[in-house]
Amino acid sequence: MLRAGPAQRILTVSQLATLVRDRLERGVGFVWVAGEISNFRPQPSGHLYFTLKDDQSQVAVVMFRSAAQVLPFRPADGMEVLVGGRPTIYPARGALQLQAEALEPRGLGALQLAFEQLKARLGKEGLFAAERKRRLPRYPRAIGIVTALRGAAIHDMRMTLRKRWPLGRIVVRAVRVQGDGAAREIAAAIAELNRISWLDVLVVGRGGGSLEDLWAFNEEVVARAIVASRVPVVSAVGHEVDVTIADFVADARAPTPTAAAALVSPDVVEVRAAVARAEASLGGALDRRVGAARARVVDLHRRLGDPERRVRDVAQHLDELAARIRHALIRKVAWERREVTTASARLVRSGPEPGLRRAAERLDHAGERLRFALAVGVRQARARLEHAVGRLDALSPLACLARGYAIVRKGDAGGAVVSDAATLAAGDTVALVFARGRARALIDATEPAKET
Repeated sequence: MLRAGPAQRILTVSQLATLVRDRLERGVGFVWVAGEISNFRPQPSGHLYFTLKDDQSQVAVVMFRSAAQVLPFRPADGMEVLVGGRPTIYPARGALQLQAEALEPRGLGALQLAFEQLKARLGKEGLFAAERKRRLPRYPRAIGIVTALRGAAIHDMRMTLRKRWPLGRIVVRAVRVQGDGAAREIAAAIAELNRISWLDVLVVGRGGGSLEDLWAFNEEVVARAIVASRVPVVSAVGHEVDVTIADFVADARAPTPTAAAALVSPDVVEVRAAVARAEASLGGALDRRVGAARARVVDLHRRLGDPERRVRDVAQHLDELAARIRHALIRKVAWERREVTTASARLVRSGPEPGLRRAAERLDHAGERLRFALAVGVRQARARLEHAVGRLDALSPLACLARGYAIVRKGDAGGAVVSDAATLAAGDTVALVFARGRARALIDATEPAKET
């Protein structure tokens, strides 16, 4: 039976665990281990804990925050991975664990896996839905560009915009488009340009490159900034074959930065041609409308005729009405007079005084009827006369003259009526016909009517 002697070294449990850990770490060093993730437990501190297993064994794995925060993808249970790290002993439990410093998915690259994961997650949120995409402005006042200040992309976009739409302002926000921190710069630039009230559209992009070069446009912070943009955003990342998360969330995608510039800007040559066509169409419509109005004025003038002649005709008609009323009254009086004469003759022939009294009564009654009939006839005749006079006044241009208007005739009072200032010239003599009297005037200048 073995016993500890006084010369032998006696270790505590902690010392043993530390000794094994040091020997293990020095002896094995950094290794890559393949396996399947299970029991994945991310912590609020940022550390990751999980078990790496195969069909026969398993080992605990810890990845501290400093290494976990740079992972481009999200580990999950069931994922086949390669873990790069150093095997060690956790002294508190005396358990073997692998301290991971790198983590890569097996089969699919880490960046591609991160791309697919973010694409699926944002798609579930509805950020790729067509109904949330906005239409690009037709005639933008100002166009914002978020890209690197050096490179062919910004040069091509500026040249295209200046050629196609020189009326629009260009606001460039220079950013890094690759490398650590580039995504945060791009997101901050999008938010900054959105604070410009007169900016109408935004282009975010860069020239072509590898998946790693374009990765800033695949990060969630950029996607969220594009979704939160007040103005429509056009994604123009890489070449036509390159696809990024920014392309999915943007309101429109252009295959290249140059194509994006053409997409957000109208062609000034086409705009000018459209304006010219609209101007010609509007001018033709105005000409037709003016022609129709002129024809109507001519027709109205023809139908109105000479106002003075119309006044004479109305006056003559009024005289005829007055004569007819007088003749009617005379006939009425003559008829009543004959009635009185006949009654008197009967009275003379009847002889007796009662008959005379009855005749006198009939005479008085007839006289009252005559007076009443005469009064009624006069009132009716006067009413008809007043009505005719009122109609005459309503139709008579003299009423207009009485309100301060005048009739202008070219030359003397017998000349043609002037209705258009264009028929007169400086130095012409005109006659002015007022409600009372006439006057002659000399034209000093004319002013044509303004088209409205």
